[in-house]
Amino acid sequence: MKLSTIVGLAILVQSASAHYIWYNLIAGSTTSTAAVRKPLSNSPVESVTSNDIRCNVNPTPATATVSVAAGSTIGFQLDNTIYHQGPAAIYLGKAPSTAASWDGSGANWFKIAEWGATFNPFTFTDVNASQLTTTIPANTPPGEYLVRIEQVGLHVAGAPQWYISCAQIKITGSGSGNPSKVSIPGYVSASDPGLTVNIYYPIPTSYKVPGPAVWRG
Repeated sequence: MKLSTIVGLAILVQSASAHYIWYNLIAGSTTSTAAVRKPLSNSPVESVTSNDIRCNVNPTPATATVSVAAGSTIGFQLDNTIYHQGPAAIYLGKAPSTAASWDGSGANWFKIAEWGATFNPFTFTDVNASQLTTTIPANTPPGEYLVRIEQVGLHVAGAPQWYISCAQIKITGSGSGNPSKVSIPGYVSASDPGLTVNIYYPIPTSYKVPGPAVWRG
């Protein structure tokens, strides 16, 4: 591909990208906006070392905690459909007491799903997705959790943008898994190759989603 074509594609993708909010929780057969700590703005978080990287900038408190069984569907819906270039992931964070009273601090988080890249041609698997869902690992211990989605916009090289929401859930079941846990912030370095990559030129031939490995129980 000619460099002029690549530059033109980069400009097109940047102009087509838009700001957005993950506003609606999908938990089993239930959908809930009340369980989501809704961001005040559709603008991205731009610092991976800020506490805002947990659940966005001063989100509106959720008014509900949704009960959902381990092994059920979990995920989020967008407030609009956008053309997006970058990885995504869903994390669970075990609340020390109640989900409503926890700010997300501490090494309590683990990743349960991620969306990366495919090649020939290079693209991200979550492009144009209006919702992203996975299943809660069946061996997840019961209790109250924050479920967190992140989608990282890489359409401006060297300036990654995080679109984040958290929601409050109570997982039921008899799971006894013990996944390795991380702190947020602290789970990703600003120098991670998955964040510093230029997705336009040279076109990547491999890609690793930033953050810990996915735990599936």
